[in-house]
Amino acid sequence: QMTLAEALRLGLDGAAENGTQGIQVTGVEAEGWLRALLDRLTDAAPAALLPPPVGLHAEMRPYQVRGYSWLGFMREFGLGACLADDMGLGKTIQTIALLLRERDETAVTSPTLIVCPTSVVGNWERELARFAPSLRVMAHRGAARLHGEAFRAAAAGHDVVLTSYPLLARDRDSLESVEWSTAVLDEAQNIKNAATKLAQAARALRARNRVALTGTPVENRLGEEHQGWKIAMAT
Repeated sequence: QMTLAEALRLGLDGAAENGTQGIQVTGVEAEGWLRALLDRLTDAAPAALLPPPVGLHAEMRPYQVRGYSWLGFMREFGLGACLADDMGLGKTIQTIALLLRERDETAVTSPTLIVCPTSVVGNWERELARFAPSLRVMAHRGAARLHGEAFRAAAAGHDVVLTSYPLLARDRDSLESVEWSTAVLDEAQNIKNAATKLAQAARALRARNRVALTGTPVENRLGEEHQGWKIAMAT
């Protein structure tokens, strides 16, 4: 037996140097739904285009629709995603469209957590209010922020909770006590070093779906980045 993640890793690579669970693997054959999923993941355009959600107050560009549709496809199969569009190409609006679709079309009721640098928490608030005014947004920051049971109760009454990377580590106990529908890490290169307390706090989040956003997917050593993305996209 193996997890879906292990099966996908082997199926997409075709072989694995160390195998899984100590077994040497030289090739993979799959059938049924797993074969269909592997075929779609190796397709140049695996995701069928989705219509923009009704509650989105914006017109998406064609490449943004493709990105949003891909995020929806990955979520459908319980796979984490790394959206690495360059700065200014609309990673925020693609993510907001995904969150609206979760609420409007997949009956998700648990809140989403968005973690971002302190300097852009306000920007996320403004973008959510502008493009998705139907979403109830809570900013977890400042000296008066809630903790423990009070935080869990407040989060349950909102669709989106915003917080910053410093608070991800500092308020780890409160943040990991909530089962999030989606955990979004904006500027996700912040967790590239898997040994840091910040990366460990990101790994500890309980979320059914994980999305990493970054315009700089590789900054320094490739091995360091690889470990970081494994944390960001783990399900």
